[in-house]
Amino acid sequence: MGWFRRLKDGITTKTVNKKDTPDGVWYKCKKCKEASTTKEFKENFYKCPKCNAHARIGSEDYFELIFDGKYTELFDDLISKDFLNFTDLKPYDERLEAAKKKTDLLDAMTVATGKVNKKPLTIAAMDFSFIGGSMGSVVGEKIAKAIDYSIENRTAFMIISKSGGARMMESAFSLMQMAKTSVKLTQLAEAKLPYFSFMTDPTTGGVTASFAMLGDINFAEPDALIGFAGPRVIRETIKKDLPEGFQTSEFLLDHGFLDFIVDRKDLKEKIGDLVSYF
Repeated sequence: MGWFRRLKDGITTKTVNKKDTPDGVWYKCKKCKEASTTKEFKENFYKCPKCNAHARIGSEDYFELIFDGKYTELFDDLISKDFLNFTDLKPYDERLEAAKKKTDLLDAMTVATGKVNKKPLTIAAMDFSFIGGSMGSVVGEKIAKAIDYSIENRTAFMIISKSGGARMMESAFSLMQMAKTSVKLTQLAEAKLPYFSFMTDPTTGGVTASFAMLGDINFAEPDALIGFAGPRVIRETIKKDLPEGFQTSEFLLDHGFLDFIVDRKDLKEKIGDLVSYF
């Protein structure tokens, strides 16, 4: 009688009582558009099981992937301030409050210390979900304090970059962080401690123009966008088409800007090797 019901009620009635898929059960890859279960996605190091595309993840996810279990978060009391009473479409302090509620983070940088393969390591990791991972005064201060901590405790230091660049709402206060972090990294080098710069998608703007490219070892995840200005801006400026794959981590590796690219499943082992070598 299926044909009769379709004629009588219309073909859409079959889906009226269809149950919605619960949130969080499926993951749809933004690159290949294929769907997989969230469980498969997480067990595959937050990568698409079909095409291996690396999804953007937060600082806490990286800490859990890299550290040997336990780790200690540092400098979690630092909070951005609206120095300039800046307003565009809405006041900066309102943007900060909205970002805190949305992400459960206090800013775009989180610092933690722990061990990787039983070797001490301090990591400063950026979160793109907090105002595009933008670099403001708190991001620079956390990096500075993390470097001081590394020098005092004789640990290797690593930054995981994921940023749209400097935070325009802080104007010169944001731009000052480029010089500030570069100076602090010089102090780390003088203390003969290694700095590993790990670039993820995207790493752009003032972050690329400062600490992201100053590592003793510069490396990245596959297919990450890394550059200063975006491809569209460059194309419109020079009025020429850009090479295929321009500003991907693979393009930068071929042109000498990176030491290597590492798949996320190999990340902990590779970092553990680096810490041991240095």
